[in-house]
Amino acid sequence: MSTPTVRRRRLGAKLRALRDVLGLTLEEVAEKSAGKITVAKLSRLETARTAAKPDDVEMLLSLYGVDDPELQAALLALASEGARRGWWHSYRGVLSPVYEDLISLEADAASARSWQMGAIPGLLQTAEYAREIITTTAMSAAVEERVDALVEVRLARQAVLTSRERPLDLCVIIAENALHTRCLGEGVMHDQLTRLHTLSRRPNITIQVMPPDAPPHVGQMGSFSILGFNGHADLDVVHVESLTSALYVEDGEQVGVYQDAFDRLRAAALPAEASADRIAEIRKLA
Repeated sequence: MSTPTVRRRRLGAKLRALRDVLGLTLEEVAEKSAGKITVAKLSRLETARTAAKPDDVEMLLSLYGVDDPELQAALLALASEGARRGWWHSYRGVLSPVYEDLISLEADAASARSWQMGAIPGLLQTAEYAREIITTTAMSAAVEERVDALVEVRLARQAVLTSRERPLDLCVIIAENALHTRCLGEGVMHDQLTRLHTLSRRPNITIQVMPPDAPPHVGQMGSFSILGFNGHADLDVVHVESLTSALYVEDGEQVGVYQDAFDRLRAAALPAEASADRIAEIRKLA
């Protein structure tokens, strides 16, 4: 049996919540489905032991009387994992399961909110900046051997920002010290800051800078990203990355803590226009 992915767990938890709201038992849902979904199958779907197919989700949403088109779309997107193979599957030998989860979630998320203390977020990086960051943070020979492929992956992830169908709504807050990084390659940081300044003008991208003289704030506890699905907070998931691993926060109350933390960080950071000006000023010195 394959390990449940984050999206499967989020989908299963939501399906269970919808059933609980109606006060239905597993047996009652199975009966309503006229045998199309058994008790055992529904249990496996809710506990993420089995990947849900879009047809299964559509049937359950119909049985539960869910007519919210945004919620329907979000849950069907989560169920699409087993129905299609994303571009990242060709990098299966390069990516860790946790990283695959992140890319898969980004591909179907409606929004991403990210606080970064020491580096430019991956979705906004240039190729050369990404290469330096990946190389510098590689703590094993295995990663060092895959730098070229990992740079390719990082750049490919950025397609979600320019999707014609539904570009990702991205809001990032970057600590100003990250903008002063001294890269080894000539012009690397200048080009990176130029890209940041350019992207900040896109309607779906908001970039804010946390000034170094800001008072103590919650972001000093570490970087994190929140992936959202069409405004349904109970589907949101938080990605927290460290030097040797990464984890996902999926519990609703804990996700809420991160959402509140991000709101506080936005209030403490420079507004978007002032941030763009600050980036331009720093670029002159890069």
